[in-house]
Amino acid sequence: MRKNIWYISKYACPLKYGFASRHFYLAKEFIKLGYNTMVISSDSNHLANFPKFKNTYTKEIIDNVETVWIRTRRYHGSSSIGRIMSWFDFELKLLRLNNKSLPSPDIIIVSSLSLLTILNGIRLKHKYDCRLIFEIRDIWPLTIIQVGGYSRWNPFVLLLSWIERRGYKKADTIIGTMPNLGVHIQEVIGSNEKCFCIPQGFEPSLYENPLPLPDNYIEQYLPHGKFIVGYAGSIGMSNALETLVDCALELKDNEFIHFALVGDGDQLEAFKQKTSQLKNITFLPRINKQQVLTVLVHFDVLYDSVKNISLYDYGLSRNKWIDYMFASRPIIASYSGYQSMLNEAECGTFIPAEDLLSLKEAIMSYGSLSKDQLNKIGERGKQWLMRNRTFHKLALDYIKHFD
Repeated sequence: MRKNIWYISKYACPLKYGFASRHFYLAKEFIKLGYNTMVISSDSNHLANFPKFKNTYTKEIIDNVETVWIRTRRYHGSSSIGRIMSWFDFELKLLRLNNKSLPSPDIIIVSSLSLLTILNGIRLKHKYDCRLIFEIRDIWPLTIIQVGGYSRWNPFVLLLSWIERRGYKKADTIIGTMPNLGVHIQEVIGSNEKCFCIPQGFEPSLYENPLPLPDNYIEQYLPHGKFIVGYAGSIGMSNALETLVDCALELKDNEFIHFALVGDGDQLEAFKQKTSQLKNITFLPRINKQQVLTVLVHFDVLYDSVKNISLYDYGLSRNKWIDYMFASRPIIASYSGYQSMLNEAECGTFIPAEDLLSLKEAIMSYGSLSKDQLNKIGERGKQWLMRNRTFHKLALDYIKHFD
């Protein structure tokens, strides 16, 4: 008999509504592997474009995945109070969901965020006497303490800490996208025996036909005959791009190396003003997600960075690294945390986070290589991805934890 899976996450999203989250890709693979899989999610997501559902609960079949949408209070901005209120709204409506109209689950996967959903997951586990898997894609409340600057004694942080501990203790299995999550679980509940890593994956078909860039985009913004260090993504406080900008200032007299940043964010104007007199740095307009690969291949080496905080001691499974690796370009990552992906694929270099001298040395080192040498390094990253990070491969690893 085929087992039934409920995959519950407030932020599960299919490609048709703006972007594709891992939940739908894994759900499709679970179905192929013989599991009836249903996604339960909300229509409130600051990164997606959902229609206005008429009813509180709406069923929809998306790519053969049965989906239940819970109409939830909408909000604007990832740091708004409205986002937290939307979390509570989702949980209350999930509590009132008419389960009689749904197949009884054998396995429930609760995927953060929202962290609150694990409380409903524990309730449903006892109701159906089924297996509960707690999937951690972002470590809360540690993230908002170290990145957001919240006090460890903030009442909401204390509530989330209690929920986190309870979720870890009551779940049958804990799945983390970060490779060293077990160390954190050990610190929180004193044991990590039921913690495993199923990292972020990718769908190759999404990369097969990237959209073209606007006419003359490359000619207008990128110089010819230069060694280009490129970055694509948000330009905000958490992206720690100050080191890259300072490196452009440090190398302002180097006529060979050029810096290019694609995207926008609350730090963009400050960076533009700081580098207004430089000729070796360009800020390119934000582009569509489906155009990212098209622009990445015009760079010689790709850059990513995070802040130097202990949160990353538990590792990262970063979507940006997947984009970069598929572009077949060498990668420099300013990152002092637990290393994975780039070192495993031998396609890039980790340097200490927020370390200007190390960044300068890494850029100069890659700049001394030939195009053929750079291409060989970059190609290793793409081939490693194809072997290790497709959702089909991850689903095969995931189902080992269903029994």
